[in-house]
Amino acid sequence: MIPIKNKEGIARMRESCAIAATILNKLKELVRPGVTTYDLDQAARDFIAQHGARSACYGYQLGSRRYPAYSCISVNEEVVHGIGSLKRILREGDIVSLDVVIEYNGYIGDNAFTVPLGNVAPRVTELLKVSEEALYLAIKQAQVGNRIGDISHAVQTFVESHGFSVVRDMVGHGVGTSMHEEPQIPNFGRRNSGEKIKAGMTLAIEPMVNLGHYRTKTLSDGWTVVTSDASPSAHFEHTVLTTEKGPEILTIPRPSPASVSV
Repeated sequence: MIPIKNKEGIARMRESCAIAATILNKLKELVRPGVTTYDLDQAARDFIAQHGARSACYGYQLGSRRYPAYSCISVNEEVVHGIGSLKRILREGDIVSLDVVIEYNGYIGDNAFTVPLGNVAPRVTELLKVSEEALYLAIKQAQVGNRIGDISHAVQTFVESHGFSVVRDMVGHGVGTSMHEEPQIPNFGRRNSGEKIKAGMTLAIEPMVNLGHYRTKTLSDGWTVVTSDASPSAHFEHTVLTTEKGPEILTIPRPSPASVSV
C-alpha cells in the first residue's frame, strides 16, 4: 500500500523537505576545485546539526553494512551513494552529485543535484541539462489520476531521445516516515502502468542518467554505484506532494535572511 499523508504528515513533510533543500543549497555553494568529498560531507553533517535534524544516510543499514557518511557525494562516473573521502579531490571539469536526505520531527526530506565544476565537456553539460529537464517533465506527470508508469515513461523517452540512458538498477520511491516507502518509481516504463496516483502521496522522483550505457556496478566498499563503462552520470531529485491541484515540489529551500523582502 502507498501511504497517504494526512494534514499533519504533510505539514511535517514540508518542514523536513525545506530543511533538506536548504542544506543542499548550502552544500552546492562549497563545491569548487581543491575541495575533497570528505570536506563536503563534514559540511553536510554540520549543516544538518545546525537545523536540529538528523542525517537519514548515516548508519543506514543494508544487510550487515551501515552507511558511513552523512550525505551521498558522487563524482563523475559515480552514480549514487558515493562516500566522502580525503582522497577524492575535486578538479576543474568534474561533475559532483550531492544527495541530501534528512529526518526532522519524524519525517524525511530527500533531494539531489549535480553540480559542474568550471568548464566541463559540452556533452557532459548536455547530460546535466537533459537530466534536470527530465526531472521536471516527470514531476508534471505526478497528477492525481495518472499512474506511476507515466512518470517513468516521461523520463525514459526524453532522456533516450537525446542519446543518453537511464539507470535501471536504482529507482525513485515514496518517502515519508521512512526513507523508502511504496511505490517504487523507475526511470523507465510504459504509460498507464503501475499504481494509480492519489492525492496525499509524497514521492521522491529522481532521474539518474548516464552518458554511456545504463549498466552499473557497485564498488568494493559495498555502497558506491558507478557506471559500468566509466562514463559520467547525473542525478537530480525532488520530493513531491500529489494534490488535486497538481504536483507540489516540497524540497524548496528556505530564503536566506538577505533575500527576505520587508
